[in-house]
Amino acid sequence: MRRNLLLITADQWRADCLSALDHACVQTPNLDALARDGVIFTCHYAQAAPCGPSRASLHTGLYLMNHRSVINGTPLDRRHRNWAQIVRDAGYDPLLFGYTDTSLDPRDYPEGDPLLSTYEGVLPGITPHTPLTTQDLTTWVNWLRGRGVSIPQRTSDLYYRKANQPEWEEGGPTPAPLLLDNSNHDTCFLTEQVIEHIEAARDPWCIHLSWLRPHPPWIAPAPYHTRYAPDTLPDFVRATDVEEEGLQHPWLAYELRRAGHRVRDNQARLRRLQASYYGLMSEVDDNLGRLIAHLKASGQYDNTLIIFTSDHGEQMGDHWLLGKCGYFDQSFHIPLIIRDPHADADATRGSRVDAFTENVDIMPTLLDWFDLDAPSACDGASLLPFVAGRKAPSTWRDCVHWEFDFRDPTDTSAETALNLPMHACSLGVIRDERYKYVHFAGLPPLLFDLRDDPAELHDRSNDPACAGVMLAYAQRMLSWRMRHADQTLTDQVLTGEGVVSRSGLRW
Repeated sequence: MRRNLLLITADQWRADCLSALDHACVQTPNLDALARDGVIFTCHYAQAAPCGPSRASLHTGLYLMNHRSVINGTPLDRRHRNWAQIVRDAGYDPLLFGYTDTSLDPRDYPEGDPLLSTYEGVLPGITPHTPLTTQDLTTWVNWLRGRGVSIPQRTSDLYYRKANQPEWEEGGPTPAPLLLDNSNHDTCFLTEQVIEHIEAARDPWCIHLSWLRPHPPWIAPAPYHTRYAPDTLPDFVRATDVEEEGLQHPWLAYELRRAGHRVRDNQARLRRLQASYYGLMSEVDDNLGRLIAHLKASGQYDNTLIIFTSDHGEQMGDHWLLGKCGYFDQSFHIPLIIRDPHADADATRGSRVDAFTENVDIMPTLLDWFDLDAPSACDGASLLPFVAGRKAPSTWRDCVHWEFDFRDPTDTSAETALNLPMHACSLGVIRDERYKYVHFAGLPPLLFDLRDDPAELHDRSNDPACAGVMLAYAQRMLSWRMRHADQTLTDQVLTGEGVVSRSGLRW
């Protein structure tokens, strides 16, 4: 059987923003249809934020504590194998449409190489068929020129230049749309490039489509700027005011003082950004529908594994924050839909998996599709058994973990404000159905009882009644770190008969 792979990542997509999961307003009919023909994973989480660290976990199957690409720009050590390298070694040519945000190992390049001046490098092992980054729009610009589109002097204006009308908070009837037509937008461009490649392909193909949206700038092209009325959107999850929110923890108080992280006082503007964020999701959904329609029309839908997920979520005003950061679910709970064409997946079509899954599971899932083994260092496990309707192993994880670094070698602001050394600017999270425990390397911990406080507004870490829970979850986090310390050769032993190896889940 011909085996194709289509790995799709959207950028900054919250898990709750799917109409299949009853979002209050967002409509995603094509993702819903994919979920009806596949499996939707409702408790899927990223391992890090922002883009670079999170995608490093997705592509290598390693937790942040193992790959150590901790912020955008921290090099990803070349010794870590990723799925594209392994698939390439098996005879496939994995192709990239978009970006991977891989900070490359500087030991492999001469001093002064342009690749060492950006965190938007290309994942080793993958062929950049249509690269598109925020710093290099060349492929998109050339495509636009071929369509007769006038290119602004600053190509970044393709992302930012709006139609000449008042913004919604200034009395305009709708959020101002992007000046560029939606048929020329970057989402449509990448979709067209994938469709053209599939039409011409004669051999099985392996594609990673990395859409930028709904990542900022939150300026939706027409007609998506009118899809969601700003004054009809769901309320924000947050304390009464910024000052009360900041009392929860010193790190949060610091974050809420940072420009670009705390929401502005203009709440009408925030509603407009929220409407545009949702509108960009609808644009992605429509383009997904076009792509799947082509797969069906070309007869390739039933031999293609399709995975849709994201790198991380977005606060979008919740807890008075914008962006992706910290420990709140909004930044790390993300969508995952897998559609396996095999007949043994027929029984699960349209079902939900509520077990905890993580982005470190994506790499072993891709390799499993090609009957390839994941490296022993991999922290995740294949999700295809769930799709095939088999029960989860008894040792399957009963919680999720993620980490967040707020260090910055170029900026000492966090260290100064919080009186921390650079290498103590980090936190780790363990979250299960009942509790969330947040451990800081140099600051007090946090504990949330998610059953009684799903909004994560009330820290219980200093409650004497929770002392036992605090101890138990701190011990669980320590055990997790011990089990997932680098395992590269630990499953092997040299014997009189040669090398003997044995692998297994570590939960």
